[in-house]
Amino acid sequence: MAAESLTELEVAIETVVTTFFTFAGREGKKGSLSVNEFKELVTQQLPHLFKDMSSLEEKMRSLDVNQDSELKFNEYWRLIGELAKEIRKEKALEIRKK
Repeated sequence: MAAESLTELEVAIETVVTTFFTFAGREGKKGSLSVNEFKELVTQQLPHLFKDMSSLEEKMRSLDVNQDSELKFNEYWRLIGELAKEIRKEKALEIRKK
């Protein structure tokens, strides 16, 4: 990225992308998450947002649009979107209660 300081949002986006590529390709294809890589990413990086760790394989199947047993970035991005929607709902409730 640029030499200048990134904004908070830019850092967040870079973190989402970097996290994907840190876990993708440890086994299988370099640009996608295998079942094991997905489980490792979620358990290590999303333990507070992903509530039901027992359903990780089911969640991966629902995200895996092309059913190739790996998640490409656009499929992983769907998970990020789902989690962001849940956070938005929680924030909206907090605002209404004030």
